[in-house]
Amino acid sequence: MASKDSQSQKPGRLPGFLPGSTDPDQHFRAASSHPRKQARQQPDDRQPSRFLPTLDLIIIHQQVELLGMILGTETSNKYEIKNSLGQRIYFAVEESICFNRNVCSTLRACTLRITDNSGREVITVNRPLRCNSCWCPCYLQELEIQAPPGTIVGYVAQKWDPFQPTFTIQNADNEDILKIVGPCATCGCFGDVDFEVQTVDEKITIGKISKYWSGFVNDVFTNADNFGIHVPADLDVTLKAAMIGACFLFDFMFFEHSLAGL
Repeated sequence: MASKDSQSQKPGRLPGFLPGSTDPDQHFRAASSHPRKQARQQPDDRQPSRFLPTLDLIIIHQQVELLGMILGTETSNKYEIKNSLGQRIYFAVEESICFNRNVCSTLRACTLRITDNSGREVITVNRPLRCNSCWCPCYLQELEIQAPPGTIVGYVAQKWDPFQPTFTIQNADNEDILKIVGPCATCGCFGDVDFEVQTVDEKITIGKISKYWSGFVNDVFTNADNFGIHVPADLDVTLKAAMIGACFLFDFMFFEHSLAGL
């Protein structure tokens, strides 16, 4: 009877657990069979699912590159990812070739590696070299999201629209899960720029990705941008990870500018 009761009370899969991460049921069975080891087990701060399931606001702050400002060249982007209290939870660094940054500019192929505060890589975002034009309906922008690295959990894909930026968030099987629709004008000279996150049929808006206006001087003379992701706290972490990747893509496509580009 005791064994049946323990089986009936066994917790199910934790909501928001990333595909590819350790099965929580397995932890439960191991801890039950080794009670002495149970006290020694510590929560793993390096898992992406430790922070993302509880967040309804994710702030992304691009660090200012003084070298790029002085020399007028394009340097690798770096971003701090914070919670609503301003506490840094992740750090993202772009990996790309100098030639691509200065020749292909905002269309460049790159990889963004997102690490936690202990330095462990938890999310990888891969961006191939693709087109970006409202007049070209093929080979448009796309990102691949891996969380943890090596496990593809989704994609961010641009959809052709001659009037406004349109993207979809897809699962690992390239099935559309959510749609992101931006404004017709993304310059954001004197205010925030909002990209609405909607269901695929566009009937319900579940959140938004905002590029915050940081003032005329900062917008013109630096390429440091600030973004906010507003989503339901219980949204699946794979979708939150994809939205972080979407922020990077929007920065490259619409807001990557500096004195070199004036």
